[in-house]
Amino acid sequence: MNELQKATFGGGCFWCVEAVIQRLRGVESVVSGYAGGHDTNPTYEAVCNGVTGHAEVVQVTFDSAVISYADLLSVFMTSHDPTTVNRQGADQGTQYRSIILPHNAEQRAIAEQVLQKLSPEFRDSIVTEVKDLDTFYPAESYHQDYYNQHRNQGYCQVVIDPKIMKLRKQYADRLRLETA
Repeated sequence: MNELQKATFGGGCFWCVEAVIQRLRGVESVVSGYAGGHDTNPTYEAVCNGVTGHAEVVQVTFDSAVISYADLLSVFMTSHDPTTVNRQGADQGTQYRSIILPHNAEQRAIAEQVLQKLSPEFRDSIVTEVKDLDTFYPAESYHQDYYNQHRNQGYCQVVIDPKIMKLRKQYADRLRLETA
C-alpha cells in the first residue's frame, strides 16, 4: 500500500540533491525548485542574484512504507556539507544554504532528531536551517532531471558523479535496482 508523502530540502545546487535522492527506493518523484524565501513565483535568475531569499531545493514524493522521512533526511544530510553557511563547494550564496522545510509538526520533530543524531559525525557544527515550508515553486523545466539528461557535462562529471559514487558505496542497500 502506497503511503505517499512529500519532503522538501536543499543542500547546494538542486541538480546534485535531485540526482542523489531520485536513486533511492521508495522515491516516486523529485522536483527541483525554490522555497524558504519571500518572493512569489521566483525565477532562477532572481534566486541566483540572492534577492528572493529562496534556496534551491527539491520536493520529493516518497512512499513512507518503503523509505522513512528520517532515512531520507539521513541520506540527504550525508550527501552534502551541512556545516558550511551559504556554500557548497564552489557554489556560494544564500540560495545554496542547507535547509530542511518540514511539511508538518511531525516532520519538524523528525528533522530535529536526525540533525541531533548526525551531529557527532561532523567535525564542525551543523548549520542546516529548519524552517516550516510555506510555498514550493517548481524550477524552470530545463532544471528538471538535469543530471540524467546531462551526464557528460563537466559539472555533472566533476561535482555530481562523486556524490553518486558515495551514495552507491554508503547506501547500496537503499538504491533502486536500475540505478545501483
